Amino acid sequence: MITKKRVVLFLLFIFPLIAFLLLSTGINRFNKLPIVNNNVVDISIIDATETLQNKVSVICFLGDDLNKIKGGLFNLNEKVYKKFIEHKKFQIIAIVPEGKEKEAQILKEEIGAFTEMSKWKFITGSEEQIKTFYSSFKNNSKLSNLYTNDAFLIDKKGRLRGRTDDIKNPNRKFIGYNMRSVSDLKGPMKDDISVLYYEYYAAFKDRKKADRKEK
Repeated sequence: MITKKRVVLFLLFIFPLIAFLLLSTGINRFNKLPIVNNNVVDISIIDATETLQNKVSVICFLGDDLNKIKGGLFNLNEKVYKKFIEHKKFQIIAIVPEGKEKEAQILKEEIGAFTEMSKWKFITGSEEQIKTFYSSFKNNSKLSNLYTNDAFLIDKKGRLRGRTDDIKNPNRKFIGYNMRSVSDLKGPMKDDISVLYYEYYAAFKDRKKADRKEK
């Protein structure tokens, strides 16, 4: 059973150690994860009750044929969501076209058979809303029937993050992470989310140090 005490111990001691080992062993060579785009519009343009602000968000676009993306979502759930479900302010947002609510609910229930779903959010939007939101990523690839294989990483300030190059694949960028590729999810995407959380931990430590000096 996960208790508050265990969560506090993890955040104070275990997670920083894991993050340090992750960075020092060269799994990801970035001290900070590159900002790909500063101007992603907020998800509130689709659903006024939701926001990207102060959240670490993984965004995916399900499209008109939800069966097409089902395998990718199960991969995302197993290789990413379950690794970060205990992290504060983490969420996965799955964007569903209007008219596909019933299929989305079935898919959510299928994923939920193996997972606690509190940080999975299925949001429904019109074609115009979805295209407007996606276009703000300024990604070179286009949606196909409001669908893409890629999942995207958005930081707490609503900025698109990713790799502008990759140490193992110098000619490849990770701006979106292919949900059909288990290796992309359990490798670059998981590593990059860990690096992003380490950024926030390091910034927190710096603020605490500055506060002590002022005293």
